Amino acid sequence: MNRIVAKEEFSQNPSVKMMQIEAPRIARKAKGGQFVVFRLNETGERVPLTVADTDPEKGLVTIIFQEVGKSTMALGKLEVGDSLADFIGPLGQPTHMGDFGTVLCVAGGIGIAPTHNIVKALKANGNKVITILGARTKSLLFWEDKMRDLSDELYICTDDGSYGTHGLVTKIEEELLEKNRESGEIGLVIGIGPPIMMKFVCKTSEPFGIDTLVSLPTIM
Repeated sequence: MNRIVAKEEFSQNPSVKMMQIEAPRIARKAKGGQFVVFRLNETGERVPLTVADTDPEKGLVTIIFQEVGKSTMALGKLEVGDSLADFIGPLGQPTHMGDFGTVLCVAGGIGIAPTHNIVKALKANGNKVITILGARTKSLLFWEDKMRDLSDELYICTDDGSYGTHGLVTKIEEELLEKNRESGEIGLVIGIGPPIMMKFVCKTSEPFGIDTLVSLPTIM
């Protein structure tokens, strides 16, 4: 059993919640881009969530999720002191960390959470990181301050224009890659968010010939 030791509800969007889970082994071994699978009870469905952050010293794993289905809504009702029947991980292929020079990270919606852990690892490896955060509307954005502290440059956009640049993340991505034609400093693009967003992040970077990685956690 893995105990919940902290819980936070984002005031702008109460359906998005952060939890810290006691999971010492996962906290020690998890790398950027990996995920966990949780079950609320023995008959519950197995649900993947990407790791947002870890604290190896305290043995804690941070997850951020949006209540969109039966299992995540039930998870959101748990409180500090409650436990999960299963919390399995780390799973999946970790994002390759190396010296890429400059990395452009594109995060959409709830994908901001796992992008945080990846940006932290990229910076630890000496890379410059440019981050784009996107959401349908301002209330769905979170961790702006955390991402600003980690990133060398931060851009924000919303589909409805309620905050930052009006438009999709690919609009800013294309502008930055166009500027990069001469300098060639961006060596990698990483996209994390809804599948349709990641598809177009790849399509946007393809004409520029820049390697692009996306995150596709699935039930295993």
